[in-house]
Amino acid sequence: MAPSPSMDSKSWDVISFAVDKGHGVKGLADLGLETLPKQYIQPPEEKITNSTVVTDDSIPVIDLSNWTDPKVAEQICHAAEKWGFFQIVNHGIPIEVLEGVKEATRRFFDLPAEQKNKHSKDNSPTNNVRYGTSFTPKAEKALEWKDFLSLFYASDDEAAAQWPSACRNEALDFMKKSEFVIRRLMEALMKGLNVKEIDGTKESLLMGSKRINLNYYPKCPEPELTVGVGRHSDVSTLTILLQDDIGGLYVKKLDSDSWVHVPPINGAIVINVGDALQILSNGRYKSIEHRVIANGIKNRVSVPIFVNPRPSDAIGPLPEVLEGGEKPIYKKVLYSDYVKHFFRKAHDGKETVDFAKI
Repeated sequence: MAPSPSMDSKSWDVISFAVDKGHGVKGLADLGLETLPKQYIQPPEEKITNSTVVTDDSIPVIDLSNWTDPKVAEQICHAAEKWGFFQIVNHGIPIEVLEGVKEATRRFFDLPAEQKNKHSKDNSPTNNVRYGTSFTPKAEKALEWKDFLSLFYASDDEAAAQWPSACRNEALDFMKKSEFVIRRLMEALMKGLNVKEIDGTKESLLMGSKRINLNYYPKCPEPELTVGVGRHSDVSTLTILLQDDIGGLYVKKLDSDSWVHVPPINGAIVINVGDALQILSNGRYKSIEHRVIANGIKNRVSVPIFVNPRPSDAIGPLPEVLEGGEKPIYKKVLYSDYVKHFFRKAHDGKETVDFAKI
């Protein structure tokens, strides 16, 4: 039986309820709690404050309606170097596909906990489907106010057999309809690195595997005390993020301690450089810290597609980047080792990329 909203969070096992039994933070929010359980209270240094937020700057917004214009490729490369983040509009992914996957995300998280928990780490018949809450609850001192469903794409057949029916078709549709945008972004970014064409080896390194996450951030009783997602950079080459109209994503400004909000733009997609592309570009393209604040007003959803190397790929600076005598600042690392290093600890800003430094 679920605890009543009036129960003190000290008198019942929040971790067992939210993590082990699969209720997640949505289950906690549905109880109508008026105070945040102590397990979610973040240390002061992890909270975002008005003094660290910059309101007079924003990440670039790039119009992709004319891909053949050389200025578009220049804008993409410049944004990847100076911000590591940008938004794209007029990208060609149909609005109904975007709305469909947001609705499917809400539908999945509205399922009873018992149904969602069939896909938890302990219960899922495949490692490619994972329902969970926070980030790595066993490694975190304070939990994050987020539930997620993570879907690694192996094949259409495997997705049909293993992905939850509540969201399978919509998640696949978003992934497939975004493929041409991903390829064109990669082509522009590679030209900026003196890579003339994306051959089979490069294709594997840049976009050999994909994972799509459905994220759910329920309304929080004391949002100022916790976070939706802590400070981190992604381990992908590129991340393609669909956010709803609630807002809450903050990006760290390069070479500063300031944070910039990424305002929701209807129909836009947020693109960010991941650690793998920072390594492949020998640091030219920047994988930037970002975080999500909790909010006390509405439930928020977001859907990132993580475009990655294959797990068996060794990633290091591309030969074309080093052709002119530039010294490598990263060693070659097996991508699967890099990812394991990221997931075995709590979110910790940019610490992971140091794993690959020479």
